[in-house]
Amino acid sequence: MTLRITDHPDPITGRLITGTAWGPGADWALAQLPALLGADDDPETFRPRHRVVAAAHRKHAGLRLVTTGLVMESLIPSVLEQRITTGSAHYAWQRLLTAYGEEPPGPAPAGMRVPPSPARWRMVPRWEWHRAGVDRSRAAAILRACSYAPRLEEAAAMGLPEAAARLQLIPGIGPWTAAETLQRVLGAPDALTLGDLHLPVQVGYALTGARGGTDEQMVELLAPYAGQRHRAARLILLGGRLPNRRAHRAPHSRIAHL
Repeated sequence: MTLRITDHPDPITGRLITGTAWGPGADWALAQLPALLGADDDPETFRPRHRVVAAAHRKHAGLRLVTTGLVMESLIPSVLEQRITTGSAHYAWQRLLTAYGEEPPGPAPAGMRVPPSPARWRMVPRWEWHRAGVDRSRAAAILRACSYAPRLEEAAAMGLPEAAARLQLIPGIGPWTAAETLQRVLGAPDALTLGDLHLPVQVGYALTGARGGTDEQMVELLAPYAGQRHRAARLILLGGRLPNRRAHRAPHSRIAHL
């Protein structure tokens, strides 16, 4: 399915956004378009409790959390990002998508690909995962998830706790991956990412000025934002009051070279 979103000037509202879709799932995509643009989000209930959060909230008043309703399309990239640099994850995604994705229907830029279906992901041979720099544990987690794709897709209709529990039934999918996935699938404002190398440090520095930070400290600092902790963390990152990254990072290497 291909979805084209166009932003038009409108004499009444100032902006008019329209969508055109092609291929299987086109009707669903058009019906889902408002949610994809954040129409289901309710930022009005958010109340800043810190100056840095209040400043970011004013500056980014248009921030909306989107709802995709598509579990596997968010889950697989999140698994690829486990424990590695963003650049390595992007390389793996690009290589696998180019090799196993399908050409999109309708007008689309050259080289664009539709992500593989779960059945097609399961056809990727072991050496292709290796060449993409994906270690066995992440590849195995993706393949296990694809085996239970229909059950995992049911999480899109669940509340956050139930959806997170459903995803974490799959070995290799923990709290970090579940949160990163459900932030997009559900537009969940409280899906705080735990187990991240940088986020606790960034939140701690922005709110207290102290360097270093743990998940436990981050959870305590964000307690006033219960129900909106992911939104608060997003605003903190947008606020720009972040420490220089001095923590050790996973080596930017590709196992395909080994």
